[in-house]
Amino acid sequence: MEFYQVVRTRRSVRKYKPDPVPKETLNRILEAVRIAPSGSNRQPWKFILITDPALKRKLATACHNQKFIAEAPIAIVALAQKLQINRGGYMGEMSTLMDTTIAFTHLVLAARAEALGTCWIGAFNNDEIKKLLNIPDEYYVVAVTPLGSPANGEKAFTETVDRKPLKEIVTENEF
Repeated sequence: MEFYQVVRTRRSVRKYKPDPVPKETLNRILEAVRIAPSGSNRQPWKFILITDPALKRKLATACHNQKFIAEAPIAIVALAQKLQINRGGYMGEMSTLMDTTIAFTHLVLAARAEALGTCWIGAFNNDEIKKLLNIPDEYYVVAVTPLGSPANGEKAFTETVDRKPLKEIVTENEF
């Protein structure tokens, strides 16, 4: 699929088929994550794949009861390592959150290119997820996504029209 078509048609999917994700497809998506750029090539991320149905239900509960997360064959939790760095001046150790969101964006776009759905989940209980998945203190939970085939197939990937025009978000040379 052509890149700009991927970008135009990536949507948040909230209904999934129970069909498993083929291993080769999953590996291509994870490879897109692996090669994502990061500051000083630190790659400060970990991604946890959750396939156990009971664990996915608990994860969905920790994500403010977003039950559809457990419908997908896989749920993915993205983690950023807490590093004592000062890249970006004011950002400090929080820059690893940015690096991880870049890798997570690679994941959602690669999934769309493979005709799979995702939904970027930012509403969750960080402490609850860390406890549930035995995540060490030196990591932040950055995002969660279900991953699987949309229940309504390609119809899930309609192009959005609900976006601001460029003139409202882009300026040149000054604010």
